[in-house]
Amino acid sequence: MQPKTASLSSSTHTTLTSLFVSPTQVLKGEAILLQAGNAIARLGERPLVVGGQQTLKVISPHLDPIFKKFKLQSAQAPYTPDCSESSLEALETALKQHQGDFIIGVGGGKALDTAKLLAHQHQLPIITIPTSAATCAAWTALSNIYSDEGAFQYDVPLVKCPDLVILDYEIVKKAPKRTLVAGIGDAIAKWYEASVSSGTSTATLTIAAVQQARVLRDLLFQKSVAALETPGGEEWREVVDACVLLAGVIGGLGGANCRTVAAHAVHNGLTHIPAAHGTLHGEKVAYGILVQLRLEEMIQGNQLAVSSRQQLLKFYEQIGLPKTLEGLGLSKATLAELRQAAEITCQPKSDIHRLPFAVSPDQLLAAMVSTTV
Repeated sequence: MQPKTASLSSSTHTTLTSLFVSPTQVLKGEAILLQAGNAIARLGERPLVVGGQQTLKVISPHLDPIFKKFKLQSAQAPYTPDCSESSLEALETALKQHQGDFIIGVGGGKALDTAKLLAHQHQLPIITIPTSAATCAAWTALSNIYSDEGAFQYDVPLVKCPDLVILDYEIVKKAPKRTLVAGIGDAIAKWYEASVSSGTSTATLTIAAVQQARVLRDLLFQKSVAALETPGGEEWREVVDACVLLAGVIGGLGGANCRTVAAHAVHNGLTHIPAAHGTLHGEKVAYGILVQLRLEEMIQGNQLAVSSRQQLLKFYEQIGLPKTLEGLGLSKATLAELRQAAEITCQPKSDIHRLPFAVSPDQLLAAMVSTTV
C-alpha cells in the first residue's frame, strides 16, 4: 500500500496577495482614440461617459463617431462638485437611468478617480482617457475622495486597474503647459517617497518599484525642460508617458508604501485650506517633497536630504514648480490655517507616518515655512 500523501493545505503555506500592476490594455499614440473603436466596443453596449462639464463638450467630437459606428448607446454625466460622496450618489442615479454597462472616464485626476470608483462600486468595466499628464490616475487601482469643498477625506483601493487606458497625445497636447509641470511634480515624488519608505526592503517587487522610481526621477531631470519647450515632440511624449504610465507602474509594483509618504500627506493637509484649491495636485505634492526633505534634515540631520533639496529647488526654478507656501498662493494663509493643515497631515492614519521617524505638527509646520532655507 502506498503511503498517504499529505494534503496540499497541510503541507504548504501560501499567502494570497493581489497585485494591481497595470491596466488590461493600454493604447497610446497621436490621435489613437480614432483607432480605439474596437477596443471600446468590446467592453459593452451602453457606455456612461463621466467627466467635467467642459471636458465632456471637448471629448464628444472624438467619441461620438465611435459610438455611431459601433452602435453604442451612450450618455454623459458630469461629476460635480468634486470627487465626493455626493457626486457619486448623483452618478449612480445617472448610471441606473441609462442602464449603463461600462464607464468611460475622461479628464484629469479627480474625473478619472470618480469614474473608476463608480465602476468599482457597480463591478463594471472602466476605460480611462486622460486629457492631461497631470497625474497617473488613468493607470492606478486607487481613487481619492474629497469633500464637496475639495478637502481630502480618504482613499479607496480598487479591485483592479482600468480595463483600457487611452493616452491620446493629440488630446493631451492641448492641455495647458501647467498641467504637465504639475504631472512632473507628482511623478518625481515617487522616488523621494519610495526611497525613504521602502529603500531598505528586500522584497523583490518592492526593490523593482524603488529602482523604477529612480529611473523615473532621472528621466524627468534630464528631459523635462526640453519636453516643456517642444509640446508634441519626442521628449514631450517620453515625459508624458513617464507621468501618466510609469508613475502608475511604481505604485502597482510597490503598493501603498511606494506610492505615498510625506509629500502626498502634505498635499492632503493643504487641501483643507480653501486658498490652496487654486493649485494643482502635483504642485502641492512637489512642495510636499521639499517639506519631507526638510523634515529629514531637521529631525535626522540627513545631509543627503540637504543636497537633494537644493537640487530640486534648482529644478523647480527651471520648470516652474512652487517652492514655498507663497508659490502655492498661500501668502495670506493664517497661522491657524497652516497649523490645522499640519495637524491633519499628522493624524494617526496619515501616510506621513511611513517616514522612519516620528513627526509632530510643530515640526511639520517648521518645515513647511522653511523649504528654501
